Amino acid sequence: MSFAEKLIAWQRRHGRHGLPWQGTRDPYRIWLSEIMLQQTQVGAVIPYYERFLEKYQNVDALAAASEEEVLQLWSGLGYYARGRNLHRAAAEIQRNGFPGSAAQIAELPGVGRSTAAAIAVFAFGERAAILDGNVKRVLARCFGTEEDLWALAERLLPRRDIRVYTQALMDLGATVCTRNPDCGACPVRAGCVARKTGRIGELPAARPREALPLKKTTWFVYRDRGKVLLERRPSPGIWGGLWCFPEKADTTFPLRSPKKLTPIDHGFTHFRLRIQPLLCYVKPRESPGRLWLDIGDAQGAALPTPVKNLLQDLQRTATPGARRRR
Repeated sequence: MSFAEKLIAWQRRHGRHGLPWQGTRDPYRIWLSEIMLQQTQVGAVIPYYERFLEKYQNVDALAAASEEEVLQLWSGLGYYARGRNLHRAAAEIQRNGFPGSAAQIAELPGVGRSTAAAIAVFAFGERAAILDGNVKRVLARCFGTEEDLWALAERLLPRRDIRVYTQALMDLGATVCTRNPDCGACPVRAGCVARKTGRIGELPAARPREALPLKKTTWFVYRDRGKVLLERRPSPGIWGGLWCFPEKADTTFPLRSPKKLTPIDHGFTHFRLRIQPLLCYVKPRESPGRLWLDIGDAQGAALPTPVKNLLQDLQRTATPGARRRR
C-alpha cells in the first residue's frame, strides 16, 4: 500500500469523524472552521464555531454584521486579525460568490495556501495539497527531510478519496504524530525514516528561539462605582477593533490616589506585554470613542482576554466599601 492508501485506511477506522464541521460540503461552514482552526486547537474552536453558526447561518448574515459584532463573538479565541479578515472576506464573498478553486480562495483576506487547499478539498473535492504545522511534522519525520515539503505533499496526493486523505493527514498530525508521538498507533511507522534512524526528536528541526522582547504599557482603569471606562482600539493593530482600558492618562480627570493593581503578563507571537493597571476613581465624563459601562455588561463586549479577566477580578472584589470610597 502507498503512503496515501495507508492513511486513508487508517482514517476510516481510527480518525476523527464527529467534528461539527465534518459531513458538510458547504464552503461557508468549511471556510469558517478552517479560519478558526488556524493556530488554535480543535477543543477551543468547537464552541466558537457553533456560536458563530447560530448567529450567522450563512455568509450574507456574516457580511451584514458589523466588525464590532463579529469581534464580540470572537472575543477570547485570540489572533483577532482572523476575525477582522473573516468579516472582510465575507463582504467579498457576498459580492462575488464563493471562490471555486484553491488558487482563488487563497486571494481572500486571511487565507493562506494551506488553508485555501483544505477548503477547496473539503468543499469541492479539489486535488490540492495542505501543509500546515502538523502536516509538516508528519512528512518531515516519515520521509526524513524538511526540503521541498510542498513538492513532496503534492506528489503524495492520491487520485481518489482526497477528502479522506486530507483529513487523515490532519488527524495523524494532531492526535498521533505529535511532538511526543504515539508511534505504535501510526499507520506508516514501518517506513518512517525518523523512527528507523532515531531522529524523532530532531525532525522537524526546532527553530532557534530568540528571547521575545518585553514591552510595557499602563492601563488606566477609570472607575465610578460599578462602571468602568473602555475605549475602542484602532484597527489594524494589536487588539484592533476591541474595547480596552485607556493606555494614556486623561488629564481632564482629577485623579485621587490611583492604586496599582497586580501587573498582567500577556504573550504574543513576537513579543511579551507587561501591563500595569492603575485603578482610578473618577467622575464619569463622556468622550468620543469611549464608553462607560457597568462592569458586568462590559464583559459582553468585544474584549481581549486580559481585559475580560481584569473585569472579572474587579467584579469579584467589588464591595459596598469600595463604592463608598468616592
